[in-house]
Amino acid sequence: MSTVIENPLVKLIGVWKGAEGVDLAPKPDEDENNPYYEVLTIEPVDLEIENAEEQELVSVRYHQIVREKANNKVSHSETGYWIWDKNEHTIMNSFSITRGVSVLAGGEATEVNNELKLSVAVLENDTKWGIVQSPFMLKKAKTLSFKREFTVIDNKLSYTQETLLDIYGKTFSHTDVNTLYRV
Repeated sequence: MSTVIENPLVKLIGVWKGAEGVDLAPKPDEDENNPYYEVLTIEPVDLEIENAEEQELVSVRYHQIVREKANNKVSHSETGYWIWDKNEHTIMNSFSITRGVSVLAGGEATEVNNELKLSVAVLENDTKWGIVQSPFMLKKAKTLSFKREFTVIDNKLSYTQETLLDIYGKTFSHTDVNTLYRV
């Protein structure tokens, strides 16, 4: 049974850890598989945001650190916000990664039988959402699209995200899947 969602972001708050991820990393000759673990810290933003006296937003900020199991090297650092538009019932995910890429993706939140799903997506040249990239990334590893889905049930957060890249002269679909637990 689907319920009306007042603020889906409350279920995200906390520190989440996962150790089952495998990163398929594109390389010029042969792609790599790198098992990883991660920590995702999500905190409330203690203010309600109002735009033009019409739009009511609530948000949480997060920081995600991903490390390779083989050498403990940080392979991904991401800082961003999940934003809930109360009036439009729209979920947004804005974030930056330290390689010079920023994304604003939008979509929907649904909750059925205590299972919360947040789904966002953005395409290159999207008229509603956006991808901004440094000149280096545009030339070497251009992001063509991005989609992410979070599923939260109690103290378990599972996610799938797919980034379509133009890298090393080919189109590469980079997918991450992991399950994290609130600590």
